Amino acid sequence: MANLRTALYDAHVAQHARMVPFAGWDMPVQYASIIEEHKAVRSAVGMFDVSHMARFSFGGTDAAALLEKVFTNSVATMKEMQVRYGLVCNADGGTLDDVIVYRWPYGYAMVANGSNHDKILAWLKQHATGDVQITDETPSTVMLAVQGPKAIDAVAGLFPDDVSKLKYFFALPTRYHDRGCVVSRTGYTGEDGFEITVPNELGVALWDAMLARGVKPCGLGSRDTLRLEAAMPLYGHELTEKIDPLQAGLDWAVKLNKDFIGRDALKSASEAAGHRPKRVGLLLEGKRAARQECVLLADESTPVGVVTSGSFVPWLDQSIAMGYVAPRHAAPGTPLLVDIRGTHVPAAVVPLPFYSRKK
Repeated sequence: MANLRTALYDAHVAQHARMVPFAGWDMPVQYASIIEEHKAVRSAVGMFDVSHMARFSFGGTDAAALLEKVFTNSVATMKEMQVRYGLVCNADGGTLDDVIVYRWPYGYAMVANGSNHDKILAWLKQHATGDVQITDETPSTVMLAVQGPKAIDAVAGLFPDDVSKLKYFFALPTRYHDRGCVVSRTGYTGEDGFEITVPNELGVALWDAMLARGVKPCGLGSRDTLRLEAAMPLYGHELTEKIDPLQAGLDWAVKLNKDFIGRDALKSASEAAGHRPKRVGLLLEGKRAARQECVLLADESTPVGVVTSGSFVPWLDQSIAMGYVAPRHAAPGTPLLVDIRGTHVPAAVVPLPFYSRKK
């Protein structure tokens, strides 16, 4: 079965992107250089086609009740135009996905990971009762992430509304080329920026407008190194159906005082927190990159955890990783060894995130 293609596929090819299969889509992993793209986002501005992300909208009088039931964070306390991060869990508390929810005056929306599109859509339909309409907006729209300290300048004047006034994790329905679109002050790079959703027919026009303003096209390769520096979890790595949000250090996005699927299991898990593996940051000696499933050791023969993500990152100019370790080895400063293809590389536990932008 052929992979899906976003409405920007030909634009990526025209920019000489290296296309790879990703979450059922043909996506650009890099254009010229992952290092250049990473540094462009940290120092100026870059853009990513994130149209592979799942986008659902919700209407009906029972839409809020559905979201409250499946979302670990609070929907009821959201303000209009607010965007909120949280998770969708199974009954055992395992993570089905991490998502963001938007609250509009007329309904709600959700963005989920592209690899979990079918799973989350089925889960939403399974638990919807009463008056709920769920619309899959993924096939009909383009989502472009414009990220970096110069993101505000990059989007200035593109929309009739001044999106620079948006607060972080708020969104605005506005217009682009006289068609409805959504701009949110969100992203997955650790930088300031916007995620812009437009109809497919306007995707190339928006892409070209960004290119004309000097915005650097960036691929999934630099998106991964950027999110790793910012210690943002990635589904399938730091989050899985066997890893719950509390283990991942995402307790701030879990409201145990409300009812949602998986709450009882997470309550029990919170009481056993001192005995369960914890997500930690790791700083490795040298430039060798740790990869997912590399074993972490307390000494030459004592395994104490596993790497979930790792890379040599260009902005920090260091080899870093995230992983899960037994609690007694999770304190910052704890020395560990990383087994990289049979070589034991010294590492130390460090606080997360590795990188924080200047506010």
